[in-house]
Amino acid sequence: MSRALLDDWRVNEFAAGLYPERRDVKDGRLDRFIGSLHGRWAQGGSPRRGHRLRRFAGRVEALADALSELDEDALRRRVAAVRAALMVDGLADSPVAECFALIREVCSRQLGLRHYPVQLMGGYAMLRGTLAEMQTGEGKTLTAVLPAVTVALAGAPVHVITVNDYLASRDAAYLTPVYAFFGLRVGLIVPDQESAQRAEAYASDVTYCVNKDLVFDYLRDRITQKRGRAGARAVLDNWLAGPRHAAGSAALLRGLYFAIVDEADSVLIDEARTPLIISSDVDDANGRTLYEQALALAASLESRTHYLLRARERSIELTDAGRAAVADFARGLPGLWGIARAREELVEQGLSALHLFQRDRHYIIADDKVQIVDEYTGRVMADRSWERGLHQMIEVKEGLDLSKRRDTISRITYQRFFRRYLCLAGMSGTATEVAPEMRSVYALDVLRIAPNRPVIRRDLGQRVFLDSDRRWAAVVERAAEMRAQGRAVLIGTRSVAASELASERLTAAGLVHEVLNARQDAREAEIIKEAGQSGRITVATNMAGRGTDIGLSPEVRAAGGLHVILSEYHDAARIDRQLFGRAGRQGDPGSCEAIVSLDDELFLAHASPLLGWLRARAAPTGRLPAHWGRLLRRYAQAAAERQNSRIRRQTVDMDKRVEQSLAFAGKGE
Repeated sequence: MSRALLDDWRVNEFAAGLYPERRDVKDGRLDRFIGSLHGRWAQGGSPRRGHRLRRFAGRVEALADALSELDEDALRRRVAAVRAALMVDGLADSPVAECFALIREVCSRQLGLRHYPVQLMGGYAMLRGTLAEMQTGEGKTLTAVLPAVTVALAGAPVHVITVNDYLASRDAAYLTPVYAFFGLRVGLIVPDQESAQRAEAYASDVTYCVNKDLVFDYLRDRITQKRGRAGARAVLDNWLAGPRHAAGSAALLRGLYFAIVDEADSVLIDEARTPLIISSDVDDANGRTLYEQALALAASLESRTHYLLRARERSIELTDAGRAAVADFARGLPGLWGIARAREELVEQGLSALHLFQRDRHYIIADDKVQIVDEYTGRVMADRSWERGLHQMIEVKEGLDLSKRRDTISRITYQRFFRRYLCLAGMSGTATEVAPEMRSVYALDVLRIAPNRPVIRRDLGQRVFLDSDRRWAAVVERAAEMRAQGRAVLIGTRSVAASELASERLTAAGLVHEVLNARQDAREAEIIKEAGQSGRITVATNMAGRGTDIGLSPEVRAAGGLHVILSEYHDAARIDRQLFGRAGRQGDPGSCEAIVSLDDELFLAHASPLLGWLRARAAPTGRLPAHWGRLLRRYAQAAAERQNSRIRRQTVDMDKRVEQSLAFAGKGE
């Protein structure tokens, strides 16, 4: 990698360790506050930056005619010349513009697709370390190949990070012919790969991977480093030896150079509330009896008298009366019951298992095992478990065999991990709302890119009903109406349980449909492929709102396009916006609406004081007036966002404290 590229990324030194990465940022509250103000000020971008992007796109387009006349051999010679220029000059505008033009021409020949000017603008923004907000359907997959090829030709490894392995596999396979033309190797990280295969994939010029797999591999490298030699010699060996050495060495990654994060708000914000933890299985000497006793005691305790349930924070705390009750119960019992803090934590975990973690919302039972469901994608998180005995408590609650407990070996938050890249970029359809946090935490500015074609999607507004029964009746009625018109319908839900309840209602009404949730995620590609056909009804959890394209049949397009029904608001309005963005892509017709109820999770958790007052103002039909519904949504989502932001800050602070304690015990990151 050239010195010029490091200068472009303003990198003067690396953290001491196994391979190149930035030093851990030591920022405080004041730093985060100033960064937040900067992000708010730069929200959406400035006219000056927009003009620079348009001017750059014009330079790229000006090269199109000359390149289109070249044969393949001449085109390859131009690629070789651009590679040499990038190695010497870094990411200067002149070689970058020619590189983008070459990529555009190659994509046209290999894929039959030519980048729009807005895609050239988005690619250039990411190349400069920015988060590009591009509306859903604007072709972010094709946009990402522009900075990925450019940086790889300049000599730095590139990680393209997606939210699930289906998207990573799809994009890597689809774009491989383009990368191959430029002489670049593409790697793919998927679950259940052998270490040698993973190391070979990371040794490629461009590696497609899922955020969780990447972070866990990084933590494994940290563990390997502590077991072996570390320091400047290890960095030098990895730097000089290159891909061949990296593929055959103990380390999986080559370093944290350039990352493009797809659906960046989902990865960097929504999933940043929980640290990533590597743990080891240990035999549980306490046995099943201990958890059964704790669950029985937890079930006998009374809310507010013995414990305080904080649904917003997803936490439970024993009161003085609760601690006294636990002490009375533990009198004379052996083991952990004799240790005050241990028994209190045990009972708090039992209360959490009973009151905070619900089947078919937070987890499902499959193959007689508790499998955690990702709250933001609706997908099963394979081979993941809760720590500190919570997983075992839920297994006992569900009458399953007890798995082994896990002890923490290494951990890190997304916030700390992604800040270690020498250059971080991203793209998303919904990021403007979190621009201040992106800037204050990741030093990422959000730049809004205008759509290629005007959006003609019709928003039919929202309907808020008093109860869930009225809501589902309205959803079924609307789905039947749209189906009769020959349109395709997508019904979005927040949980597996809600998707299956919707399915039951549709079945009772005689409406044929497909369900896409954590139980059917293996059929995702097949279901999405058919979701745009005439009369098709698809019920899906949040996974339908991320990264996949619902292609419309000519009949559906003529009938009015895809109609999206949101059946429950999410904590963040941008996630609702992501779901609505499934309709009306690239100038297609489409429509969307929200049909919700007052007993939804968002309203109960964040606006419960208002609900009684609002119920008294509902119409005789059981529907809330529109203006009160809009006010309720804004109030509840604002409260939820504040709470989630606070949790993310606490997660980072806790991670730093835990790292210090793990380092003291010889188990640091």
